[in-house]
Parts: sequence; C-alpha cells; structure tokens
Amino acid sequence: MKSKITSLTFTLALGALSLGSSSAAIAQQAMTEPQVRSTLTGHGYTKVHDLKFRDGMWYARARSANGKSVDLHIDARTGQMYPDKQVSQLSARDVRASLETQGYTRVHDVDFEDGLWNAKAENPAGKHVRLKIDAGSGKVVGVE
Repeated sequence: MKSKITSLTFTLALGALSLGSSSAAIAQQAMTEPQVRSTLTGHGYTKVHDLKFRDGMWYARARSANGKSVDLHIDARTGQMYPDKQVSQLSARDVRASLETQGYTRVHDVDFEDGLWNAKAENPAGKHVRLKIDAGSGKVVGVE
C-alpha cells in the first residue's frame, strides 16, 4: 500500500513539474521587443514607436508603407499583425458563436475596435476575462 501511495505522489509531483515547465515554454515562445520591431519593419512599417506589451499582445504605433500613421496589435506568439484600420470579416454574432465553440460562456460586450473584436466572457474555468479576437478567424489572440 505504501509503495502505491509513494508511486502516486511521485507521479503527481512529476505532473506538476511538467505543467510548470510547459508554462515556462509557452512564456518563452512570446516574441521579444527586437523580434517585433524586426517583423514590423520587414512588413514595410517605419518609425515604429510606443511599443508595449499588455494583455498577451504587443501594441505599437508606426508608419505604413503609404506613409500613414497606424496603430497595430501584434500577436506575441505568432507575430500576426492587426492594424487599427482593418475591416472585420465576422459579425458580432459570428464572434459569439466562435467564442462559445472555444469553451467561453456568458459572452457579452462584443464590439469591434482598432482591427480586433473585444468581448467579455467566462473562460472554461469560470473566470471572468476580457478577450481580443482575430477579425478574420474568430480565434482568441489576447486574454486579460
């Protein structure tokens, strides 16, 4: 009996360690500030400034290739850019449906602003969250 408890304790401890390391691996996958700057300039943006990391996303101001000032949201994991002048391919109803299929409940305050959909909801664990949603795919790209 003692060996079963010891074995179970070891298994649980190992699982907890692996969860901690996977969280660290996810955190290490986030783009760094120099990588974000490089990605933006590689896509033709110049005069990148006000670069900040907040709510799992990078935010920046820059000049587009046509010389116009633009605000950008950048997915910290993928580098996907969301300019503030972007047009949504989804409706608010589409966004609600997408969030519900991703496990969110009590979705409300869905609005489109600065190239991204915003919404408030409860995550699968029941915690109230604010979400940033891709205007093309409906996938969550930022959580606060």
